[in-house]
Amino acid sequence: MSIYHVFASFKKVRFGAAGIMAVILIAGCSSTMSNVKTWEGDTVDASQTAVLESPGEIRVQQVNGRRLGNFLMDDLALDYELLPGENQVVFTYKTIWAKSGVVRNGESKVHVVETAPQAVMINAQPGDTYRFSFEPPANKSDAEAFANNFTADVVDGSGNVVATTSAWDGQPAGTRTAARAPVGSGGEGESVGDASADSVGTLGELKSLWGQASEEERRAFLRWAFE
Repeated sequence: MSIYHVFASFKKVRFGAAGIMAVILIAGCSSTMSNVKTWEGDTVDASQTAVLESPGEIRVQQVNGRRLGNFLMDDLALDYELLPGENQVVFTYKTIWAKSGVVRNGESKVHVVETAPQAVMINAQPGDTYRFSFEPPANKSDAEAFANNFTADVVDGSGNVVATTSAWDGQPAGTRTAARAPVGSGGEGESVGDASADSVGTLGELKSLWGQASEEERRAFLRWAFE
């Protein structure tokens, strides 16, 4: 199935040009998104959850064994809602560095430096905010050394270290659950993932295909979408 077929399904469900652009912006712009929900089921009152702030270099892959969707842009700073108690967060650290000198035709213009999967266990407290703390590398050489021996702390809202990352051993934690509420009851403050299963599945497929599309395919697609 092509990206055009997936997007056609959006156009058939009461999406005009403005709606299509809204979907793209919501999926690709952290400043307009709600927090990303990390558990199955419906929303929980914000006062009963914690938030993990993740910079653009950190790509969270799963929380408590639940894989999280990809976004149209992979360098977004995102906030993740966590349920109280132990939360295993699996992620990679990725930076991009411009190549110096002449770049041959067809060759990538950047160096990508990325770690193997890392993990951290956060004992989340309701209402608290957590963030990753590390010294960012100044150049590609430093970035490569940092990626090979990656370590970072997780600090709470007061700056106290509450956990330290380590290489992931490949063993996911058990999936957490929350008390269920009527689907869609979150209203305007719904987090990502509150839509129906069908719409979430279609949106996820669209984002995946967008990420695989070439620059020319994306331009051609956008021309088609807004005809």
